[in-house]
Amino acid sequence: MITGKLDQLCINTIRTLSMDAVQQANSGHPGTPMAMAPVVYSLWNEFLRFDPGDPIWPNRDRFVLSIGHASMLLYSILHLTGVRAVNPQYESLGQLSVRLEDIKGFRQLDSKCPGHPEYRWTSGVETTTGPLGQGVATSTGMAIGGRWMGRYFNRPGFEMIDYNVYALCGDGCMMEGVSQEAASLAGHLKLSNLCWIYDNNKITIEGHTDWAFSDDVATRFIGYGWNVLRVGDANDLEMLARGFNTFHATRDRPTLIIVDSHIAYGAPHKQDSSAAHGEPLGEEEIRLTKRNYGWPEDAKFLIPDGVYECFQENIGKRGRNLRNAWMAKFEEYKKQFPQLAEDLFKMQHRQLPESWDRDLPVFPADAKGLAGRDASNKVQNAVAKNLPWLIGGSADLTPSTKTRLTFEGAGDFTASDSSGRNLHFGIREHAMASILNGLSLSKVRPFGSGFLIFSDYARPAIRLSALMEIPVIHIFTHDSIGVGEDGPTHQPVEQLASLRAIPGLITLRPADANEVVEAWRVITMLRHKPAALILSRQALPTLDRTRYGAAGGLARGGYILADADDGKPAAIMMATGSEVALCVAVYEKLRAEGIQTRVVSMPSWELFEEQDLEYRDRVLPPQVKARVSVEQASTFGWGRYVGASGTSIGMNTFGASAPLKELQQKFGFTPERVVTAVREQLTKES
Repeated sequence: MITGKLDQLCINTIRTLSMDAVQQANSGHPGTPMAMAPVVYSLWNEFLRFDPGDPIWPNRDRFVLSIGHASMLLYSILHLTGVRAVNPQYESLGQLSVRLEDIKGFRQLDSKCPGHPEYRWTSGVETTTGPLGQGVATSTGMAIGGRWMGRYFNRPGFEMIDYNVYALCGDGCMMEGVSQEAASLAGHLKLSNLCWIYDNNKITIEGHTDWAFSDDVATRFIGYGWNVLRVGDANDLEMLARGFNTFHATRDRPTLIIVDSHIAYGAPHKQDSSAAHGEPLGEEEIRLTKRNYGWPEDAKFLIPDGVYECFQENIGKRGRNLRNAWMAKFEEYKKQFPQLAEDLFKMQHRQLPESWDRDLPVFPADAKGLAGRDASNKVQNAVAKNLPWLIGGSADLTPSTKTRLTFEGAGDFTASDSSGRNLHFGIREHAMASILNGLSLSKVRPFGSGFLIFSDYARPAIRLSALMEIPVIHIFTHDSIGVGEDGPTHQPVEQLASLRAIPGLITLRPADANEVVEAWRVITMLRHKPAALILSRQALPTLDRTRYGAAGGLARGGYILADADDGKPAAIMMATGSEVALCVAVYEKLRAEGIQTRVVSMPSWELFEEQDLEYRDRVLPPQVKARVSVEQASTFGWGRYVGASGTSIGMNTFGASAPLKELQQKFGFTPERVVTAVREQLTKES
């Protein structure tokens, strides 16, 4: 049980701040913050290697609140420990990250205490959480990142990176499939720097977990290869400390600490109830609960004397000393290992090494061409040689996505060797994307790959990478009905439109090998946006850039690839990816007939929309109404570019199982169909 009046006072302060904030907002979840307050108090005040004065210190321990609905638990501890705010330029602002005023404005507009924790909005929040399971899966990426950085940067006497990752999760996290994918991989990789704390309160929104969940979680995690501990009472600080110490002593596997708790309030009818799991307690219940705590019943947002000082004397002093010692060691590290020190600094600030792009290939014109995935592999390896912290892998599809780093020393990341830069995620697309987020949050530059059709499995984490504004690289191949005989289950139709719908995600579908080069150039320079690189399985002709527009136009999202002789086209054809070559063939045919058209390559709608109106109108002159778009995907969204009277050649159904050429004929991706569409447009506009 809890011992010590000051311990109890601090824990009850966390509880009452959470109750009061939820009640004032008339929205939120008070139960879990109340039940887990002792756990967070013990971890932060006694064990977490974290400096509130510098919450982005590279070797800090990470704390992830996977049960994001319990956000007041995190906001309370960020406030009480005095965590300082940091701006996007990585500069400390000297002010509190979470002020008491922010807590009073919980869930209100512009408060630093939104309904769920949001990375880049509130300093001290290590990752955006809310969708259950995402936090623990992301924490796995943070642990992998720590392991890899330790092998890359550490030298005898200079353990620059050896942080631990803690994630607090609940029954919902345990039910979500993404957590099971991540736990399986974490156990396989023996991530001993990873600790999940499971709030076993047996309550979800609908009520008791008996309705839907009877897993033996301990046995499941033992099967995954985890060390499993149990604390029978969340209020038992001594047993919690023993659990954390056991985690520190465990060097061959990750640790799960199962903490039994129940949500208890002042009135008897509330005991073990789900009633306040997702709603305020009510004023009367709060008074009864505060009376039970020995708290002034009518006091709101009370922080008693001694509470701030307790945190300052423990995590404040410990974290400051650890951080200062690390910074002093880093000064010596810079003298002995200047290149590694420079790499560590640049990586932590999302900067690139000098001349990172010096080896990018240039592909000669070739009618036979090269598959997008093959061109990308060549470019990716050229980038990775000069960008040492570019690491990643695939969901068991590397031979197909062609994303393996093949140069000498690239190696494989395994349980026994964490220096390798090729990761193996297994058939776990959802967890892979979440783990990529964790890697990026650790400041490693990650990539992950799969078939475009399976971006649906990864979508929740892709969305979060955009929400967090982190530069994760998602590589998707087999980008169209060109997959052929695999049939509609493997032929992406709506996925491009779906990815384009995510705010802040840069989607690129290059037309040939040189556009692939330029796509990698754009992607590598992104600092606060994720990207989805969409690549073909089939060969694409490498266009002759002495005849057509330079591939560097890709950086502007859309550009004039082939134009009317006088620069005044009668019709415009727009396309992405493999369909660009089809439009070029039609352009040449019509040009020979004296019909002046323009081909616009549109590899990234998002980048094109970032350009000024003058440029966009130059590429797509408003007066030219005869427009045709061609893309082997849903036509959804093309209306903004072809206009009300234009034509979109695309997919309005699912695909079919057949060889590629038969599919192109069936669905109208042929020169004849495009020529007809252009002629119809010209007739309509004449």
